[in-house]
Amino acid sequence: MTTGCPGPLPWLGGALFPFLGTVGGEGSTYETHMADARFTIPSPALLQKAVDGLDAVPMVDRDTKGDVYEYMLAKIATAGQNGQFRTPRHIIELMVAMADPQPGDVICDPACGTCGFLVAAGEHVRRHHPEALRDPELNRQFHDEMFNGFDFDNTMLRIGSMNMLLHGVEHPDVRYKDSLAQDHSAEEEAYSLILANPPFAGSLDYENTAKDLQQIVKTKKTELLFLALFIKLLKPGGRAAVIVPDGVLFGSTNAHKELRRILVEDQKLDGVVSLPSGAFKPYSGGTDHVWFYDLVADGFSLDDKRTPLLDPDRLGVHVGSGGLTEEEHAKNNLPDALERWGRRDRDGVERPRTEQSFCVPKAEIVGNAYDLSIDRYKEIEYQEVEHRDPREIIAVLLTLEDEIQEGLRELEDML
Repeated sequence: MTTGCPGPLPWLGGALFPFLGTVGGEGSTYETHMADARFTIPSPALLQKAVDGLDAVPMVDRDTKGDVYEYMLAKIATAGQNGQFRTPRHIIELMVAMADPQPGDVICDPACGTCGFLVAAGEHVRRHHPEALRDPELNRQFHDEMFNGFDFDNTMLRIGSMNMLLHGVEHPDVRYKDSLAQDHSAEEEAYSLILANPPFAGSLDYENTAKDLQQIVKTKKTELLFLALFIKLLKPGGRAAVIVPDGVLFGSTNAHKELRRILVEDQKLDGVVSLPSGAFKPYSGGTDHVWFYDLVADGFSLDDKRTPLLDPDRLGVHVGSGGLTEEEHAKNNLPDALERWGRRDRDGVERPRTEQSFCVPKAEIVGNAYDLSIDRYKEIEYQEVEHRDPREIIAVLLTLEDEIQEGLRELEDML
């Protein structure tokens, strides 16, 4: 490689990297969204800097390339525009672990963005069911049918397609679609698992909203329409782990109440997890009882810096053998939340509501107008504290005052 040649290097896109525009094969998701991409590096110095930086990264682990790419995604300038926010990876991993994707699942994220949920679901299947990828039919289903994502931002579609490719998924279905503004009859009951953090950007134009969603819940609120969409897309027995804003849990409009009634009465609502301030609020169809978890620490500081509070191997959901100490748990609730999720039916309604997680019977939720806010049901345990008699305290203070005065007189005599 020569790094001293003068001027820009337009040939780096056309001659040196010609395969970048065709990776994935003709007609693939990747080729579609990369059709008008420019693969250029404008200067020798920038090329050298990129190569030197990547050269220092160990590439033995297949996931490393994807990790580098996801780090770059965190820095993209468009994040936060149009209601788009990158979901923290450790929150994605918790939701995916709770949903537990299986070989043969057909997974959809109707607001896929950078495909973070689909990538994590694929890694979960690889980690827990490696034998499935050795089965020819399950392997084909994994690469060709399991992963489906929609978005109406072409930049996100391009980024998401590359993210899936770098994580070893050959032919995902990642395509342009305004999920709330199109009819969904062709995909009704098409998916067994939905993982999503859709953009909740307020209200939509009623006339542009899909009529099949309005038949479920009549509203302009995007958070309620997305939940209606999830219900419509899921197969019978399908499951979903999705992020919603707090207002969905306790909003008082007729649409809010009707949506919560549908979740509790017509679907099976398994649980609600409330995350601390500074992170998203995830929300995970007949319902007997609903499991609540008050997740107050996710392993990172809750200020704008989001500084890790533990060593890297003690963060996230998958912590090494021995688990977390009590002190570490106070800084990272994610492993405990996952463990409690797995035994929520055994804990039942007997677990005190003063605990971090507990179950609430359906009848009580119905009686509270389907309010799903954890604060509605959580009980605060107060400890009785006995204070000393004020006269006794005053006497002690007077005694101390006399001792101070005596000490000052002795000091004065010494001078």
